[in-house]
Amino acid sequence: MSKILPFLEWVSTYKKSFLLRDLLAGLTVGIVLVPQGMAYAMIAGLPPVHGLYASLFPVLVYVFLGTSRRIAVGPVAMDSLLVAVGLGALTITGVEDYIKMVVILAFMVGVIQFLLGILRMGFLVNFLSKPVISGFTSAAAIIIILSQLKHLLGIVMPGGNKVYQSAINLLFHLDEINYVDLGIGLIGIVLLVAFKKWNRNIPGILIIVVLGMVGVFLFKLDNFGIQLVGNVPDGLPALQLPSLNLEDFKRLWPIAVALALVGYLEAISIGKALEDKSGIETIKANQELIALGTANVVGSLFQGYPVTASFSRSAINFDAGAKTNLAGLFSVILVVLTLLFLTPLFQYLPNAVLASIIMVSVVKLIDFKYCKYLWVNRKDEFVVLLVTFFLTLFMGIAEGILIGVLCSLLLMVYRTSKPHFVEIGNIGNSDYYKNVIRFADEVVVRNDLLIVRFDSQLYFGNSAYFKKQLLKHIRAKGPGLKGIILNAESINYIDATAADMLTRLIHDIRESGKQFYIAGAIGPTRDIIFNTGIIKELQREFLFVKTKEAVDFFDNPNEISLLAAKVAYENSKMAKLKKN
Repeated sequence: MSKILPFLEWVSTYKKSFLLRDLLAGLTVGIVLVPQGMAYAMIAGLPPVHGLYASLFPVLVYVFLGTSRRIAVGPVAMDSLLVAVGLGALTITGVEDYIKMVVILAFMVGVIQFLLGILRMGFLVNFLSKPVISGFTSAAAIIIILSQLKHLLGIVMPGGNKVYQSAINLLFHLDEINYVDLGIGLIGIVLLVAFKKWNRNIPGILIIVVLGMVGVFLFKLDNFGIQLVGNVPDGLPALQLPSLNLEDFKRLWPIAVALALVGYLEAISIGKALEDKSGIETIKANQELIALGTANVVGSLFQGYPVTASFSRSAINFDAGAKTNLAGLFSVILVVLTLLFLTPLFQYLPNAVLASIIMVSVVKLIDFKYCKYLWVNRKDEFVVLLVTFFLTLFMGIAEGILIGVLCSLLLMVYRTSKPHFVEIGNIGNSDYYKNVIRFADEVVVRNDLLIVRFDSQLYFGNSAYFKKQLLKHIRAKGPGLKGIILNAESINYIDATAADMLTRLIHDIRESGKQFYIAGAIGPTRDIIFNTGIIKELQREFLFVKTKEAVDFFDNPNEISLLAAKVAYENSKMAKLKKN
């Protein structure tokens, strides 16, 4: 049952000493969650109250189904922006229709994540490489900041999901700046930054929210035309089933897939990072997909929008000493109290305050340090980061992610198509065989024997490269060459195309009067050798456990180690059993 309901695992070992820490952590996160949830709902183009709805039932679901005991689930800036960008590209008229589409989107995201979890497809997120993630998050942070400038400046202007659209719209409305809004927003930014530098335990977000509402009420700042959150509906959200139809599915599925994968990636990345700090590992990847999927489905039934783990709130949760997911329950209780009793207060909350919270929160998504690291050490991956960054800025997040992933995959294919191929030689008459270039002064190089190592799987994408490099080394040795040894320690797989190439290559080498040996092949690779035509051309006596054994056999064919003979025999026997 603990596999289906992970909370049973931590409940069964819960200690009284955990309760106070979970209570304090949960309330601290809840204090941040309320204004952040409202602010992120604004990013998504929703009324602020929907941020509170998304902070309610999804968080409660994760308490019972989540496997991480440190992360804090709820609305986040990245998913909110993806919602705004994805739906902004569609033709949607009216707030009610927009809310309906967001709810349907949350439902679809949840279903996709749940199905991926059931099908144990958590590995798919591995295709989102870190350069791609860094590129689109940095670009997204810039887009988010630009999207909030209208609230910071008190300007009414159309939004834009591309950086140039926001910049152009802003230029045309600069004469409409409300300097009271601007002053409130700048004070909020300065205070948040100051609190973080002074003492990170100070609830800066709560302080500026309270100061903003009190300032508007006492000094009647609303008379200066500033933008306020306004009336926030009180009470808990009602249960409503999303009305999904085929047309909506066709329009929403690309952004739903992107949100499902990005949301899962965020949760796993944050959870793993906090596990490294705590030293306690509890996360199960596929169960996290099920937990997040269920949270999003349930959230959509109560007018929420897509949620995942929040980096800032998870860090707060961890720093506050949360021990279990029970902390999330206390956060939910605070959100419930806010919806039932405190919503009238938020009518005095300036949008500029929420904009300052968002800007300070997302600016850390711009990762200059990692960008500099790639420039110095991995220029090819730096290019992938730049491509993703600029495409996200000027074409859109969905396009940036997709093309970034394709670039990463192409880079991987390119690398595996031309892997490390090197001649190795014996060091000081020992059992060690190393690169003849790296260890030129120590390696013994023989003209009658060529020993090579191929550091990759051997498949259709690099089989031609392997053959070309091997023949190149053979020609370089000259007419005195009598034998070739392939050190196969790094070859973990040989596909059908490569097996056919290797079989013909061995045949041609032996026809030319030279002998061919394979040494160090691991079990799965030896199985392939015996199940294909390779063994027919190679013959069992030319397959060795160690490179030194192959060299000794080359020097004295009448002697062969018992271990090498046993390996050849056992693999031959295993191959016959598999065929039968």
